[in-house]
Amino acid sequence: MTEENAEEEDMLKWAKGYAKKQGWTLNTDEKQRGTVIRGLVRNKKKFGRPYCPCRIRSGDEEKDIAIECPCVYHKDEVTKEGHCHCNLYYKTA
Repeated sequence: MTEENAEEEDMLKWAKGYAKKQGWTLNTDEKQRGTVIRGLVRNKKKFGRPYCPCRIRSGDEEKDIAIECPCVYHKDEVTKEGHCHCNLYYKTA
């Protein structure tokens, strides 16, 4: 397993654990889920934090903390739309 794969596995494990604590599930579409997980890993490596890959960073670390996964918007999105903006977290049916 490469270092990149290990980091993706760790991020996926973390995301699954978080979803479980919330009573949610992760996207069952492996391609979509994998894209988001890879984006989180990429942002963590590049910027030091797992910023949401589906939102635009401002470059201001204080403002951008709001889009660190799980972002400040995700709970409302899951409640209202059934999933978060990135389609990573889903309300359990």
